[in-house]
Amino acid sequence: MKQVTRYLRLPFEFDLTALQIDLQRVMPDQWVPHYNDQAAGAGYWHCQALRSPHGRSDDILAFSNNQFLDTPLLARCPYFQQVLQRFKCETCAVRLMALAPGGVIHEHTDPGTNFEDGLARLHIPVITDPEVLFWLDGEPIHFTAGGTWYMNANCRHRVENSSKVHRIHLVLDCIPNQWLTDIFNAAGFVANPEPKYGDPSITDANVLEVIAELRQSGTAAALSLANRLDAAR
Repeated sequence: MKQVTRYLRLPFEFDLTALQIDLQRVMPDQWVPHYNDQAAGAGYWHCQALRSPHGRSDDILAFSNNQFLDTPLLARCPYFQQVLQRFKCETCAVRLMALAPGGVIHEHTDPGTNFEDGLARLHIPVITDPEVLFWLDGEPIHFTAGGTWYMNANCRHRVENSSKVHRIHLVLDCIPNQWLTDIFNAAGFVANPEPKYGDPSITDANVLEVIAELRQSGTAAALSLANRLDAAR
């Protein structure tokens, strides 16, 4: 059985010089500290938004019930606009994410940020160095500059910037559609199989207990679910 995909290089390469020219249009005083305090370790981990829930560059939330809008920063960056146009799918949060030399992002997970759950988080390194490493479920990987990399952020991951440069990635949260699914499949994507019982918390070890509790409840919905779980055994 092939290993489930934790990261994947996609067939999109971008002009590194053009990316870095647009990066110079960023206002130095508008970087915002990342809101994940538990993952933030040593060093500077800051962001600016190109698409955000309220159309502001300082609004760096990845999830929102509001519609994501282009920010004034994106309007100043013609090449970043061209990059987004290459992706024939809906984009939600689009952010520049900076990690200072010596910076560390502690191991954590970002639930719901994987292709199977309906969100593909893509990294395009604008400034990086071979000593910038992501660790995904214990495996080190360097995302090379100008390329496009999918990262399953639902995995346990951490980042170490042991270089002397500020690592800056352009990070796109994309909503998978048929176009993106075809791109992923052609690149060798292996999806995580659906849970046997439809709920990852229900396993062969506890399914009989769950079925018994559902039957004891006696409601029509609980009995129906119990029958489906029993059939899946």
